[in-house]
Amino acid sequence: MVALVTGASSGIGRDIAKKLADKNINLILVSRNEDSLSKFAKTLKVKTRIIALDLSKKQNCYKLYEMTKNIKIDILVNNAGFGSCNKFSDSDLLTDINMIDLNVCAVQILSRLYVKDFIRRNRGYILNVASSAGFAAGGPLMATYYATKSYIIKLSLAIYEELRRERSNVSISVLCPGPVKTKFNKRAGVHFSVKPMLSEDVAKMAVEKLFQKQLLIIPGLSMKLSYIASKILPLKWQLRVAYKIQHKKKN
Repeated sequence: MVALVTGASSGIGRDIAKKLADKNINLILVSRNEDSLSKFAKTLKVKTRIIALDLSKKQNCYKLYEMTKNIKIDILVNNAGFGSCNKFSDSDLLTDINMIDLNVCAVQILSRLYVKDFIRRNRGYILNVASSAGFAAGGPLMATYYATKSYIIKLSLAIYEELRRERSNVSISVLCPGPVKTKFNKRAGVHFSVKPMLSEDVAKMAVEKLFQKQLLIIPGLSMKLSYIASKILPLKWQLRVAYKIQHKKKN
């Protein structure tokens, strides 16, 4: 088997790649950071190819597909993404647009291109990395990030139902972790107000549930409870709580 993992140079993407390698699955690792990818690849005992591309540029998403379309990829892991924390009116517009391009457009393009190949072969796995933030009513102070992750969840659920109705053997899962100990918080300019999960633990669960063809993968009891709460609590109450949580991250 061969897996393509984006955002593979650090954090959850790197650890998912390690878990896949432990299952003797060959890898195509994608990230902007070629040096980090190269060093990581040398630690793996499976056949590994590295591709240094900035997937926030749409043309690079198409380029990636052209570079790999003749390889029988079995697993696509859409993990590349980032967040930022600020009032929407004070946020840097170019940063927000770049976030949308990476968190949403790259996932949209790659999922669309590779799922066609998977459907034709009637096999394959897609793992889209979203966030428990995507279940929230909204994300004041992290508005764009929350919106992008909500998009990924909704997109993945819709693709799942289309595949199910076609009785396809192609599987799609969406990973929705809460706070995870990675470089995410440094780039987003926040610190977590609760103890984050270890990236390795999230990755282990993600890979296990992926092969069980579980649609929603929500690591941690607290995040499962948050998911339930998002379905039953009043909308405006959720927004007030979300604001307080994000505000604490900034201080």
